[in-house]
Amino acid sequence: MAKRVVTIKPTEKQLKFLRMRKRYCGYGGARGGGKSWVLRVKACLLANWYGAPDSFSEGIKICIVRRTLVDVRNNHIIPMKIMLRGLAKFNQAERTFYFPNGATIHFEYYDNANDANHFQGVEYDVIFIDEGTQMEEEWIKIIAASCRGANEFPHRIYITCNPGGPGHQYIKRIFIDRIYRDDEDPEDYDFVQAKVTDNKVLMEMDPTYIGFLKNLPPKLRKAWLDGDWDIYEGQFFEEFTNDPDHYADKQWTHVIDPIPIRKHWPIYRSFDWGFAKPFSCGWYTVDDDGVIYRILELYGCQKSGQESLPDTGVKWPPEKVFAEIQRIEHEHPYLAGREVLGIADPAIWDAQYGKSIAETAQTKFGLYFEPGDHARIAGWMQCHYRLMFDEYGYAQFYVFKDCKEFIRTIPTLQYSERIPEDLDTKAEDHIADEWRYMLMKFVITPKIEQEKYTPAWGMDPLNMFGGKQ
Repeated sequence: MAKRVVTIKPTEKQLKFLRMRKRYCGYGGARGGGKSWVLRVKACLLANWYGAPDSFSEGIKICIVRRTLVDVRNNHIIPMKIMLRGLAKFNQAERTFYFPNGATIHFEYYDNANDANHFQGVEYDVIFIDEGTQMEEEWIKIIAASCRGANEFPHRIYITCNPGGPGHQYIKRIFIDRIYRDDEDPEDYDFVQAKVTDNKVLMEMDPTYIGFLKNLPPKLRKAWLDGDWDIYEGQFFEEFTNDPDHYADKQWTHVIDPIPIRKHWPIYRSFDWGFAKPFSCGWYTVDDDGVIYRILELYGCQKSGQESLPDTGVKWPPEKVFAEIQRIEHEHPYLAGREVLGIADPAIWDAQYGKSIAETAQTKFGLYFEPGDHARIAGWMQCHYRLMFDEYGYAQFYVFKDCKEFIRTIPTLQYSERIPEDLDTKAEDHIADEWRYMLMKFVITPKIEQEKYTPAWGMDPLNMFGGKQ
């Protein structure tokens, strides 16, 4: 099979990555840096260069790993079928490209602890872990343990990554902070930080993408646009503002005096049940502009070193909770005579011990719910988007000042240490959960700045990247 010469124009950061030869090589640090493309190119260059030394041997064995099989297929297998058309044969059942020189590129995934068996007893010379921060530290180490072999091929692990995800702390330690344990040699690690502004192709083809990144909430913007690895600390909802001086005009505050609720505005009840923790029920309305208001709440709080809420009870049984919800909806001026639509944590439909909590609410109290969207990261993004102020100081979400438990708990929530894009579930988070279910019912996107970009090329076509890879 004849070789084809392919002209490639990498960015300067991608060129540095293509030349890296350390045991552990990292690339990324921000969204849009061209990670997947340069990973595929590097894998193909290695496979093309390191063939079998003789007809009785194998060429270099390469493995590309992502979190899920769908990600592997969409991000690498499909584009590499195009890249390697006429250069290598793909075996669909084995998820492997076979090169004429004996080299192979295999594709794997690691989505949970059970996938560890994919790497038991297997040897690869080079392993690429794409979006490494989306995997836990233990998983990365299990994958890396398969990088071995009694041959003269290079043995390396390439990891592409962005801030955030279960592997954030580990990747930050080895590549950014460069803090190493006794069994780790600092000379084995190298990292290239790349941002969307380094990716001139993306800037030219999709100039709105950087506008999307610029309009993210502050901490996500620092992580995804600037590649800041230190931002996932402290207050989770840093946008939330409670300024009594602005209650009347709704500008630059999220806490407001109650406003009249028009008859045609829908009313929603969002519910999160806690078996050993607080339960939370919040009532909401949506105005003609799509702005959501939290108008009322019922919260059951256990004693935890803080003064208990009066009349909320400790460990209320479901019957008592739903009886109180029913009473409020029959008597409260905001709700009496109004149709109330219910949204709830999908877990209330679990029926491990006879009738589920959802069935109890429906059959005994006439309270109907639909399962809420349980996607955590996407849900928190909706919370961030709703809290953002526009240039005039108005937000897409407000809370009536009588909802004291929302106002008390939301500012106290912190980032998770294990999954930095998520909040710490050890905190008092049930109000945040039922708020998230409500906002996922009315998904919005942030306004994106429209900017025009002129890419600056000027690099000569390159076929080789500094000799052997």
